[in-house]
Amino acid sequence: MTLRFAYNTNGAANHRLDDAIHLIKAAGYDGVALTLDIHHLDPFAETWAAEAGRVASLLEKLELACVIETGARFLLDPTAKHEPTLVTADAAGRARRVGFLKRAVEIGAMLSAEAVSFWAGVPKPGVDHGEARRRLAEGLHEVAAFAEQAGVVPCLEPEPGMLIETLDDFTALSVPGLKLALDTGHCLVTGERDPAEAVREFADRIGTVAIEDMKRGSHIHLPFGEGDMDVPGVLGALEEINFGKLVCVELSRESHRADMMIPQALDYLRGCRRPGPVLATEQETRRQWQ
Repeated sequence: MTLRFAYNTNGAANHRLDDAIHLIKAAGYDGVALTLDIHHLDPFAETWAAEAGRVASLLEKLELACVIETGARFLLDPTAKHEPTLVTADAAGRARRVGFLKRAVEIGAMLSAEAVSFWAGVPKPGVDHGEARRRLAEGLHEVAAFAEQAGVVPCLEPEPGMLIETLDDFTALSVPGLKLALDTGHCLVTGERDPAEAVREFADRIGTVAIEDMKRGSHIHLPFGEGDMDVPGVLGALEEINFGKLVCVELSRESHRADMMIPQALDYLRGCRRPGPVLATEQETRRQWQ
């Protein structure tokens, strides 16, 4: 089958949302991974619903699918990155995060998104992890139930350093309707699994996939060809499981050159192939880009 690719707007943070979407379309992507943020469809703006409707119309016009991402750094608290979270001790803070995720689900429904992706959060020092898991479970059940009613697929992303950071951590959860947001690069960071093997193992639980290059043990999103990711191997595994949803390129540190990286990333992914169904080797692909 033919894989479908998207580009995450957190890698186009210096562009207006419409300009970023048009760049993604012009490069030849099949969709957009839309990270809700203060400047990209702000979910807390008074006009959020009208803006969501406008963006939905634009995506439909351009024939682009989408995934909703929720990893904006300072959207909820301008003084603390990524806070509050689903494991924050303060109940009001957790409620604010849950409210944001519900709003993301509402926007996802308006945009006919394939999935809404989110993560658990980092427990503060000294916090009992058992209590943190209880808080997390409470929030996950509420968000997943809301998503089910809205007809949207909720996906939790294991994130290095967070309470849920590995695929085994995800497996230990028991939340009806919750799917896996698999960032293949994170497997290299934690060293838990080979990324391609993770794709195969969790084939029936994956709701959305992110791809980028990374070095083993280092949580830095890198352009393709600069890390240790066997990109052709991951693409081959996705084809093996007949993954039909968007495969989202996440280069959150490349906004300063998004005009170049958006098309280059897709060119690289396409370059991972020879004519026909056989994947090129990673070594061959890297040589083409040197």
